[in-house]
Amino acid sequence: MLGGASTAGAAPVLVLTTGGHAVELVNPFLPAASLTPAPATAEAPEVRARTDVEARTAASQVTIGTALTKLYHHGEISAAEYGSDHAVLEAAIHTAARLRGTRAVELYSILTNLHDMALAGELTPSRLPALFLTLDENRKWWSTGPLLASGQRVQFAGSLLVWEYYPGQGIELQVLGSFGEADGFYTGGASDYPELQQLISELIPLAVDRAGGLAWEYYFRFDGGRPPWVSAMAQGTALEALTRAYEAFQNPSYLTTATQALPLFSAPPPVGVRVATRLGARYLQYSFAPRTSIINAFLQSLIGLYDFAHVSGNPVALQLFNAGNAEALAEVPHFNIGAWSLYQPGDEDPLSYHELVTGFLQELCSRTQAPVYCTTAADFEKDLTTPPALTLITHHSRVGVATDVHFWLSKESHVGIVEVLKGTTIFATSAELGYGGDAFRIPTPRRAGTYTVRLAATDLAGNFNRIVGTLDVAPAPKRHHR
Repeated sequence: MLGGASTAGAAPVLVLTTGGHAVELVNPFLPAASLTPAPATAEAPEVRARTDVEARTAASQVTIGTALTKLYHHGEISAAEYGSDHAVLEAAIHTAARLRGTRAVELYSILTNLHDMALAGELTPSRLPALFLTLDENRKWWSTGPLLASGQRVQFAGSLLVWEYYPGQGIELQVLGSFGEADGFYTGGASDYPELQQLISELIPLAVDRAGGLAWEYYFRFDGGRPPWVSAMAQGTALEALTRAYEAFQNPSYLTTATQALPLFSAPPPVGVRVATRLGARYLQYSFAPRTSIINAFLQSLIGLYDFAHVSGNPVALQLFNAGNAEALAEVPHFNIGAWSLYQPGDEDPLSYHELVTGFLQELCSRTQAPVYCTTAADFEKDLTTPPALTLITHHSRVGVATDVHFWLSKESHVGIVEVLKGTTIFATSAELGYGGDAFRIPTPRRAGTYTVRLAATDLAGNFNRIVGTLDVAPAPKRHHR
């Protein structure tokens, strides 16, 4: 759970034991739905082909090892760190060479991303802990663990870090999920505080130098972005979790780390997540996508900034919240289509994201009492029990004329149509459709008369509605012979 704002639930997690066996557990501190959507399915073949062929070449070019050696010779990393990371690299290369199929593809994909980052000069000292931990955990999993379904979350014995499987990109540290789990340990109560302390102690060393402060990065290709990239949602959740850790233990070092995480919200993309607007600022879900506005990510980043600012008294955090809040107050109404929420402009939320953004709005309502947050949250809550609205638009046709039966739908639903003439069903079909105007192509009418048209819709929350209308089919015009 993210500060109590996300949907309640528990997630299945595969845990790889020290003996190399995977055990499925239910983690009550993770939301049931992934908060970072997986890449489009169409992307997977392209990524898979590249990693299968080019990654083997990348691994043999020792570019990663060369970069490590350079850092060591320049005194940027210690002999111990150099030796440890080099050993992880050698073990991964040797393991990948003996693997086949999906296992080889996934481990080589991690090596490919490391190789590309080394070529770009992005294998910096502060990134090494996260990068080589990722490489070693992938070596372990693909050596002994089971094959995974897309989006499967995994953990390793002795660690509370949350990882997620992205096909063609291996198992990646899920920053958002890990900090969300930490927040869940806090809301779970004092009995879970030891786990909170352990997880935060694992996450802090994985922060990197970025934008003049600290950030938790992602190290895989995703939706057009190349590593390393960052997310305002993940960074905001980090602020939330660090604030909660301070409240649990009164350890000022947690607030110090959170303060160091603020500069990311002041830097523009692609380094930071701030897009300046006329009213203030928008904070991005993806630093590589400055034109993409995802409202749930924006709102969660504001919750993290608000809570840290009010617990710490940090004026910079308060200024960052105020700038984002001014923009969010103006944007939120545009994500309400009157019957459901939008994920981004033009795209309706799936059910889990609708519930997620409703929770975020409720959290901001309780913190700020801003009418926009409160009324929109109430609207979205009502949408969960309100049936979809349907309006039949097409009422007339003619014999022999191809006919589209147009209608209007208030929110994404599974919609069916049945066409009946004198008690006989002429046509029936159904489809998943989004909000707005749409149409079904019915068979070309062969007989004149009044047809009954039944439209039924079931929305994502299971609410059902049906309307009955008529389609008057006129006779074909008479032909005049000379």
